[in-house]
Amino acid sequence: MHPHSSSPMADMPDPFGSSAPYPRRYMYSDNDSDNIEPYERRDTYASDSSHNGLTTTAYDLYGPQDTDSDVDVYGARYAQSVESLGPSRLATSDAATYADYTGGLAAKEPYPAWSPERHIPLSKEEIEDIFLDLAQKFGFQRDSMRNMFDFLMHLLDSRSSRMSPNQALLTLHADYIGGEHANYRKWGARNANEKSLQTAMERWRQAMNNMSQYDRLRQIALYLLLWGEAAQIRFVPECLCFIFKCADDYYRSPELSEGLYLRTVIKPLYRFIRDQGYEVVDGRFVRRERDHADIIGYDDVNQLFWYPEGISRIVLVDKTKLIDLPPSHRYTRFERIDWNRVFFKTYYEKRSFGHLLVNFNRIWVIHVSLYWFYTAYNSPKIYQIVKSDNTAVVPQSLSWSVTALGGATATIIMIAATLAEFSYIPLTWNNASHLSRRLVFLLITLALTAGPTFYVAIAEYSSGGNAGSLALILGIVQFFISVVATLLFAIMPSGRMFGDRVAGKSRKYLASQTFTASYPSLHIEARLASIALWLLVFGCKATESYFFLTLSFRDPISVMVGMKIQGCSDKFFGSSLCSNQAAFTLTIMYLMDLVLFFLDTFLWYIIWNSVFSISRSFMLGLSIWTPWKDIYTRLPKRIFSKLLATREMEVKYKPKVLVSQIWNAIIISMYREHLLSIEHVQKLLYHQVDSGQEGKRSLRAPPFFISQAEKGFKGEFFPPGSEAGRRISFFAQSLTTSIPEPLPVDAMPTFTVLTPHYSEKILLSLREIIREEDQNIRVTLLEYLKQLHPVEWDNFVKDTKILAEESALDNGFGTDEKGQSKADDLPLYCVGFKNGAPEYTLRTRIWASLRAQTLYRTVSGMMNYAKAIKLLYRVENPEVVQLFGGNTDRLERELERMSRRKFKFVVSMQRYSKFNKEEHENAEFLLRAYPDLQIAYLEEEPPRKEGADPRLFSVLIDGHSEFIPETGRRKPKFRIELPGNPILGDGKSDNQNHAIIFYRGEYLQLIDANQDNYLEECLKIRNVLGEFEEYSVSAQSPYADYGHKEFKKPPVAIVGAREYIFSESIGILGDIAAGKEQTFGTLSARCWAWIGGKLHYGHPDFLNGVYMNTRGGVSKAQKGLHLNEDIYAGMNAFGRGGRIKHTEYYQCGKGRDLGFGTILNFQTKIGTGMGEQMLSRDYYYLGTQLPIDRFLTFYYGHPGFHINNMLIILAVQCFVITMVFLATLNSSLKICAYSSNGSLLPNMNGCYNLTPVFDWIQRCIISIFLVWMIAFLPLFIQELVERGTMRAIIRLGKQFLSFSPVFEVFSTQIYTHSIISNLTFGGARYIATGRGFATARISFSVLFSRFAGPSIYFGMRTLISLLYVTIAMWTPYLIYFWFSILALCVAPFLFNPHQFSLSDFIIDYREFLRWMSRGNSRSHNNSWIGYCRLSRTMITGYKRKKLGVPSEKLSADVPRAGWRAVIVSEVIFPIVLALLFIVAYMFVKSFPDSTGKFPPSPLIRISVVALGPIVWNAAILLVIFIISLFLGPMLDPSYPKFGSIMASVAHVLGVVGMLGFFEFLWFLESWDTSHAVLGLITVIAIQRAIHKVLIAVCLSREFKHDETNRAWWTGRWYGRGLGAHAMSQPAREFIVKIIELSLWSSDLLLGHFLLFMLTPPILVPFVDRIHATLLFWLRPSKQIRPPLYSTKQKKQRRWIIIKYGIVYVIALIIFSALIILPAALQSNVHFYCSLCQIL
Repeated sequence: MHPHSSSPMADMPDPFGSSAPYPRRYMYSDNDSDNIEPYERRDTYASDSSHNGLTTTAYDLYGPQDTDSDVDVYGARYAQSVESLGPSRLATSDAATYADYTGGLAAKEPYPAWSPERHIPLSKEEIEDIFLDLAQKFGFQRDSMRNMFDFLMHLLDSRSSRMSPNQALLTLHADYIGGEHANYRKWGARNANEKSLQTAMERWRQAMNNMSQYDRLRQIALYLLLWGEAAQIRFVPECLCFIFKCADDYYRSPELSEGLYLRTVIKPLYRFIRDQGYEVVDGRFVRRERDHADIIGYDDVNQLFWYPEGISRIVLVDKTKLIDLPPSHRYTRFERIDWNRVFFKTYYEKRSFGHLLVNFNRIWVIHVSLYWFYTAYNSPKIYQIVKSDNTAVVPQSLSWSVTALGGATATIIMIAATLAEFSYIPLTWNNASHLSRRLVFLLITLALTAGPTFYVAIAEYSSGGNAGSLALILGIVQFFISVVATLLFAIMPSGRMFGDRVAGKSRKYLASQTFTASYPSLHIEARLASIALWLLVFGCKATESYFFLTLSFRDPISVMVGMKIQGCSDKFFGSSLCSNQAAFTLTIMYLMDLVLFFLDTFLWYIIWNSVFSISRSFMLGLSIWTPWKDIYTRLPKRIFSKLLATREMEVKYKPKVLVSQIWNAIIISMYREHLLSIEHVQKLLYHQVDSGQEGKRSLRAPPFFISQAEKGFKGEFFPPGSEAGRRISFFAQSLTTSIPEPLPVDAMPTFTVLTPHYSEKILLSLREIIREEDQNIRVTLLEYLKQLHPVEWDNFVKDTKILAEESALDNGFGTDEKGQSKADDLPLYCVGFKNGAPEYTLRTRIWASLRAQTLYRTVSGMMNYAKAIKLLYRVENPEVVQLFGGNTDRLERELERMSRRKFKFVVSMQRYSKFNKEEHENAEFLLRAYPDLQIAYLEEEPPRKEGADPRLFSVLIDGHSEFIPETGRRKPKFRIELPGNPILGDGKSDNQNHAIIFYRGEYLQLIDANQDNYLEECLKIRNVLGEFEEYSVSAQSPYADYGHKEFKKPPVAIVGAREYIFSESIGILGDIAAGKEQTFGTLSARCWAWIGGKLHYGHPDFLNGVYMNTRGGVSKAQKGLHLNEDIYAGMNAFGRGGRIKHTEYYQCGKGRDLGFGTILNFQTKIGTGMGEQMLSRDYYYLGTQLPIDRFLTFYYGHPGFHINNMLIILAVQCFVITMVFLATLNSSLKICAYSSNGSLLPNMNGCYNLTPVFDWIQRCIISIFLVWMIAFLPLFIQELVERGTMRAIIRLGKQFLSFSPVFEVFSTQIYTHSIISNLTFGGARYIATGRGFATARISFSVLFSRFAGPSIYFGMRTLISLLYVTIAMWTPYLIYFWFSILALCVAPFLFNPHQFSLSDFIIDYREFLRWMSRGNSRSHNNSWIGYCRLSRTMITGYKRKKLGVPSEKLSADVPRAGWRAVIVSEVIFPIVLALLFIVAYMFVKSFPDSTGKFPPSPLIRISVVALGPIVWNAAILLVIFIISLFLGPMLDPSYPKFGSIMASVAHVLGVVGMLGFFEFLWFLESWDTSHAVLGLITVIAIQRAIHKVLIAVCLSREFKHDETNRAWWTGRWYGRGLGAHAMSQPAREFIVKIIELSLWSSDLLLGHFLLFMLTPPILVPFVDRIHATLLFWLRPSKQIRPPLYSTKQKKQRRWIIIKYGIVYVIALIIFSALIILPAALQSNVHFYCSLCQIL
C-alpha cells in the first residue's frame, strides 16, 4: 500500500478547523503501481519541472527547434499530448502501424491530454473510483455522476493540453476550492473564527499546499457532484458552499451511511423557493399574488449564508441549532432542517420611486445643488430688500447666504434618501446602526448649511440691509461649508459614509464587501480616462448650463418676480388668486429649467462618450480612416501572423500555401451560402498554375489582393452592396487590431456554445414560405426574401439548375440539344424547385430559413466553429495529412475527433418532449445534419404514488444517440432527476440553468436563438479565448505563496463581442433597430469596457465557466424581478471582482425585431425590465458603493438613458403647462412693445413687460430640440468612422426621409410609460417579441388599443393644450413642437404598412366601429369593453377566488397595485394637473369685458360643464338599468340582441351628451375660440381626475369574467356565477358604467379625430407606393403587389367600402359642422343670452 504513514498528508492540519485526521480509504492494487510513482514523488514540485525529464527528441520530426518560442511554457507539450503523435508512434514510418490508427489508441482515448505517458497524478480509472465512491456515500444519481465525471475529465483534458497534468489539477482546485479567487475560499475565509484574517488566510494556504493531489481531486469531484444535482440551488452559490462544507466535513468523519442527496438536501430547499411564488390549487401550480417585497427570493436565501449570524439561524425541526452539532454530523441532519423558520428578507424590493432617490442620490445632489447655486445667485430680485423710500438693495451677505442654501438642498436630498433606505433594509440586518449614524450627521450638516440663513435674513431685513460684517462673514463661511458638503455628498458613495461598507475593516462589512463591492481595479490609464471623461462632461455642462440656461433665465426672473396683475377679480376669490398669476407661471418655469438642467448633462455625455469611443477605436486601429489604405493587400500576411499559431509551427511550407488554404475555405464557404457566384469565386481564389519549370506548380494569389491599389475594385469581386463584401471587409479590418496570440489547436481550451430555445422557429415549413398567412400580409415570405436578397436568390437558382442537370444525367436522361426555353425555368425562379421531391423543397426551405430568424440559422452558424477547428488543425499540422496518405475518410475522422474534443454545442430545448410532429421532424433534421449537436430537454414522468408531484428529468441527447424501437425517441446519454419543475421564473434563465450541467470545457458562449456566425469569425476563436488571459500559466503552484503576481490579477469573467444586426437592410424600422444596437453594442460598449462600465447584455459574450458557475450561474432567475436576466450576471460578476472585457475584432450576427409593434414590445420589455432593475438590490449595491467616476459611467450607461427619457417627457409636459400659463397672460394683458432702439412705443402705460420671457421660451424650445436630435449623433459618428462620410450622410438622410425622428419621439414615450407603469403597478413579464418580417398591415383598432394608454391619450391632451397656445400666443418655434406631439399620436399608424390605401382604410373604419360596439350581449375577446377592463385591472386587480374559466389568462399575474404606489400617480398627480388648468381658466375669465362688466363665476361654469356629462351619463344609466331589470328577463331569451340595443341607446346618448356640453361651453363663451379651447382642456383634466380617483378609490377587485357587464345591459343578474356578489355587484357596476360611458364617448371621438388626421395623405395620388418605399426601402418596381381577391371577395369589399365610406364622410361632415358653424357664427350672429350672465 503506497500512502504509508510518512506521507505528508497523514498529519496535515484540517483547513476547516475540525481536527480529525484524514482516514485513507484508497487501496492501490499491485498492477496499478507499475506505471504510477509513489505519492511522495509525484506531489513535490521539485521533480515536476516543465521538462518532465524528457529530451527534446519529440521535436526532431519538426526540424530544428523554433528559437523564439517560449520553451518554458510550451517546451514539452508536444511530446505529451497524444495529438501531436509523439515519438512512440511516429518512430517508424511503416504503413502497417497506421493501418488501424483510428480504431487504435486514440479512438479509445476520449481525453488524450490526460494519458499515462504524460505523468498524470491520478489515472482515469482512479478518478472514476473517486466518483463511484462519492456517489455511493452521498447517494448521488448514477447519471449525474457519469455526467460530472465526463465534465471533470474534459476540464482536465482541456487544461492539461496546455500545461502539465499536475499543474492542471492544481489550478483547477485553486479555481474551484482553495485559490485566491475561488468563491469557496472567499466564503470560507469570511466565516473563519480567527480574529485576524491574515493568519486565517495563511493557515488556509498551508492546508491547501499540503493536500495530496488525490484529496484535491476528491474535493473538486465532491463540489461538482453537489453542483450537478443542485437545480435551483445553483442560483444561490454561497448556500452551495455551505452544503459543500458540511458534506466535506461529513466525508472525513469515520461514520458514513448511504443517503439520497437530491431528496434530503435539494428538495426541501427547492420547495421553499417554489412555495414563495406558487401555491397548489386543484393540483395545478398557480402564481401567488405577491410582489417582490413579500417573496423571499434567491438573493435573500443566498445572503443568509454570508454571515455567521445567518448560518446560526438554521434550526432543525426539534429546535436544535445546526451549528451546535459537531461539523461531521451536520450533513446528515439536512433533511431535518425547518427552512421556513430560517430565511427572511434582506432587502425589500418595494415598488416606489424612492429607489431612484436611494440608488442615484449623487445624481440628484449634483444637479439640484448646482442648479440652486446658479439660479439663486441669479435671482436677486426674490430676496431684495425694499427700503422705505422704495429703493431696492440686495445685501452681499444675503446673496452669499441664499446661494449657500444649495448645500442645504443637497443635505435634504441625502436625508430623504436615507429615510427611504430605512424602508428597503430590514433593521435587524447589521446596518440600522450606520444608517442612524448617517442620519444624525446629516441633520447636523443641515443645521450648518441652512441655519445661518435665518440669522442673516432676520438681521438684514430688520436693519434695512445694513447688518454689518458679521452677517457677511457668516454668509461666506456658510457658503464654503455648503460647497464642501455638496462636494462630499456628490462624490462619496453613500455606502461609505460613516461606517464604510466598501473598504471598512470591521467584520460585519466583510461579506457585503466580498460579494458586492470587490470591484476589479482599473488599469491606471483607463482610470485616468474615466476621470477625464467625467471632468470633461461636467466641465462642459457646468459652463454651458450657466451661460445658456441660467443667464437667459435671469431676465425673465427679474421682470416676473414682483409682477402683480392689476384690475382682475373673481366672484369667490376676489383678486387674491388672479393677481398672482405671474408668480404661478414663474414657479412652473423654475421647474422647467431644472428639468432642462438634467437633460443637458446627458447631451454632453453622449458627445464626449462618442469622442472617447472614436479615439479609442483609432487607438485600436479599427477605423476606415486608419492610415493603412491597403488593408486587403496585407490581409494574407495578417492571416498568417495573427490567426495561425505560427510560433509553434516549424514552417516546412511557405506561408502562402497555408494562407491559401484558409482563404480559399472562407471564399468557398461564402459560395456555399450563395453569397457569391462562380464568376466571383474564380477571381477570389488562390489558383495553382504551372510555374514553367519542369512540371513544378506554384500558387497565384487572387487578383483581389493585388488590385487593391487601384480604385473602383468592389464591383469586380463582390456583387455591389453584398453581404460577402461586408463580411470580408470586416474580417480584413478586424485583423488590423492587436489580438492575443493563438495556441496550437490541440493545446487550445475546450469551450461550449449554449443556446436556450423555447418555441422559436426551428426551420420554416414550405407552407410558411410560399403561402400568405392572411389577407393583410400581401406577400409571401419567399417573395419578400427574394426582394431583399436578389443576388443570393439568383446564385441559389443557378446552383439548383446545375444540381438538377447532374441528377438528370445520372438518371440517364439526355438534355435537349436546343436547350430549354426560359419558360421552363419559371418555377425555379419562383419557388426554387421544379420537381417536388423532398430534397429539392428542403433546399428552398433551408435557403429561406438561413435568411429569417430561425434556430437552424443559429445552429448552422455556430457549427462553423467545428469547421474552423478542423481547418486550422489541418493547416497547422501538415504531417497529419501526410500520415493518412490520401485516406480521406480516416483523415476526416481524425479532424472530427479534434473538433469534438475542443468544441461542444448544447441547445436547451425546454419543450422538446412536448413538440408537435412538425417541430419534432425539424429537430430530428437538425440532429441528422449536425450529429454533434447536443439537445438538453425536460422530460416529465407521472408521479410514483397518487397525489404526488410529477417527476421531472433533465435529459441530454445528440445525433449519435440511437433510437429506442418502442417509442421512436432517441436514447438519452444522461437523464438526471430534478427536485421539481425547474421553470419557476420567466423561463429563459431557468432553461439555461437546467442545461448548464451539460456544458463541457472551460468557457461558455451564450447565444440566443436568433443569432448567426460565420466561418471567418470562427477562425478567431483561439484569439478570443486568449482574452481570458489564462493561456500562459506559470509553473508556480497557486498555493506556494498568496499574492504571487501571476495569480494576483482579478480573473476575466466575461468577454463581450460585437453584434452585427443582419436585419438592418429591411427598411426603416430594421435600420433603426440596427442603429440602436450598433451604437449601444459597439460604440458605447467599447468605451465602457475600457473605463470599466460594461456589463453583460446577452450579446454573443464568452463567459468564464468556472468563475460564473461558482458564483450563481450565467443569469439570475427570480420571476419578474430578473426579467432582463443577462445583465444581472454582469452586475454579479462585476461586484464580485470579475473583469468584463469587450473585443472589437470578433462579431456574431443577430436578428432584431422588424415591425413597429414588435420593436415597441421589445422596448416595453426593456423598459419594464429597467423598472425591475431599479428595484433590485444589484442597483442598490452599485449605486451606493461605486466610486464616483465609475458610478457615473454605470448610471449614464444603464438607468440614465431611461431616466433621461422620462425627463424629456416631463420637460414636454412642463413646457406645455408653462406655455399655457404664459398664453393666458399674453391673451389677457397688454404686453409692452419696444421700438428697434429699445425704447417703449407710445400708448403703453400700464403694460406688462414679458418680452424677456418670450425670448427664454425660444431658448427652451431650442434646447428640447437639441436633446431629441442628439440621439442621432452616435449613429452618425459610428457610420462616419466605420464606413466613411458618404455612407454616413446617406444613411442618416434615408432615416430622416423615412420619419425616423417621429419614431424616436414615440419610442421615448414608450420607454417612459413602461418604466413608470412598472414602478407603479408592476406586471413586468417576458414579452415574446415577434421575430417575423413586418409586412402585415395591422388594423386601426388593434393599434389604437395597444398604444392609446402609453402614448395617444397623452399626445392628444398635449395637442389640445398646444392648440390653445397657438391661438393665444403664436411663435414660429411652435412648429417643431406640433411635429413632435403629432408624432406621439400618429406614429403607430405612420409606420403601419399600407396604412394609406383607401380601401383598407375604410374597411379599418368599419372594424373600428364594430370593435367599439362589440361585447355587450355576448362576451367578445377583441372589443373595446375588454380593452377597457384590462387597462383598469392594473389598479383594481382581480378577485382571488377562482370564479372565472381558467382560459381567461389575459393578465393572470398582475397583482393589485399597492395604495402607496397608486396614490401619487392615480390620485395626486391628476388632481394637481386639474387644479393648474382651473387656475389658468379662472385667470382668463377674471377680466371685465368691453362694457366694464365682470363675467359670472368661471368656477361654477367650468364645474357645470365638467360634471354635466357625468351626471347625464348617470341619469341615462339609471333609467336603462330600471328598464332592463324589468324587461330584460322576458325579452333577452327570445331577442338575444336585447342587451346590445340597450347598450347602443346608452352609448349614443352618452356621445350626444358629451358633444352637447362642449357646444354649450362654446356658446357660453360667446363663441370665443381660445377661451372655449382652454375650457375644454380644463374639462378634460377635471374629468380625467374624477375617473382616476373613482377607479382607484371606489372600485373593488374585478371578476375574471365579463358576466357583470352583460348582466347590466340585459337585466339578468341571476345564473351569472356571481354567487353572493349578485347583490353588491350592481352598485359597483353602476360606478364602472358611469366611467365607461365617458371613456367610451371620448375614445369614439378620439378615434375619429385620429382617422381625420390620417385622411389628408390618402388623397395624395400614389401615396401607398411612396409610403411603402419609405418604410421598406424597396424601389416601386420591386414593391409588393396588391393582394389578389376572388370575385366574391371583391364584390363584398366594394359593398363595404361604399357603405362605410358614406358613413365616414357623414361623420366627417358632422364633426366639421360642429366646429365650423360656431366659428362662422362668431362674427355674424350677435344675440343676447341671459343664461350666459348667470353661468
